[in-house]
Amino acid sequence: MVSHARRFLRRSKRRNRCDGTRIMKVGFIGLGNVGGKLAGSLLRNGIDVTVLDKKPELVAAFAKRGATPATDAAGLMRDCDVLITCLPSPAASSAVMAEMLPEIRPGKVWLEMSTTDDSEIRRLATLVEARGGTAVDCPVSGGCHRADTGNISIFAGCDRPTFERVLPLLKRLGRRILHTGPVGTASVLKVVTNYLATANLVSVCEALVTSKAAGMDMNTAYEAIKISSGTSFVHETEGQVILNGSRDISFTMDLVSKDIGLFQAIADRAGVPLEISPLLNEIFRDGQHRYGPRELSPNIIRRLEDATGLEIRAPGFPAEMVDDEPEEPGYEVVPTGIGRPAAAE
Repeated sequence: MVSHARRFLRRSKRRNRCDGTRIMKVGFIGLGNVGGKLAGSLLRNGIDVTVLDKKPELVAAFAKRGATPATDAAGLMRDCDVLITCLPSPAASSAVMAEMLPEIRPGKVWLEMSTTDDSEIRRLATLVEARGGTAVDCPVSGGCHRADTGNISIFAGCDRPTFERVLPLLKRLGRRILHTGPVGTASVLKVVTNYLATANLVSVCEALVTSKAAGMDMNTAYEAIKISSGTSFVHETEGQVILNGSRDISFTMDLVSKDIGLFQAIADRAGVPLEISPLLNEIFRDGQHRYGPRELSPNIIRRLEDATGLEIRAPGFPAEMVDDEPEEPGYEVVPTGIGRPAAAE
């Protein structure tokens, strides 16, 4: 009997031949917590991919899974039709682009899947386009556990013809694909959503600690919030690993600070007098000072645990998040309402 996994791979390969992704030569730079899972989705869906990371052990691990190892970013851009980057900071993306830029030619596509500054992605896109290439900012959202299963959401900033060109590939990487408008718009919206997730995280921490201080059973408190108007994606995911005690979502305080700092910068440029955002930035600066920049981000709750002497734990919760939804083919999400962009019709 043919296994489910083998049948899935055969279907993926047939689908890839039909939608054109099979003939693309795809390169991927950045095999960290998110990038490694996205590159894994390419392999799982039968797409040939060449990989590069500053950590040789990560490249070697992917080579064992069927990927082709690369030695440098310039050669990877030269040899591939589509080059994907998923890196930890705008500075890292800029440094990699400096290596790749001389090899960009007409027809080359750069997909920037990092969470980055919108003004920086526009600057780099201008350099790419000046050499005849095409740039797309397409950050992801939904957590590492969904990146691992191909059920992650993807924002894509580019012109409509480019979006339609890369959409078959994006459908192999994620489930819900949203065309956000020109280059840079995806990065703005990614930072907006990360800001909201951070605000949710801090409020969830305060709610859980206050519930504990008021004598509530923590399993009951979790369920009460989950079935109420106060629930959120963060509560239903990160809330579980907080109560487990592992606090492991493969995301660290320095990365949160980077993201909410980018959000504050957007607001500052636009002249928006924010009130919550500056406080969130201060909370995570303090968290890094107390526990270190590489501390897991849900451990921001330790500031309140330390202040109250309470330990926020409950039995029966998982140590890490696992996406239990089956992998499904990706699809374009079309904005609704009277204000939806004409390009999405």
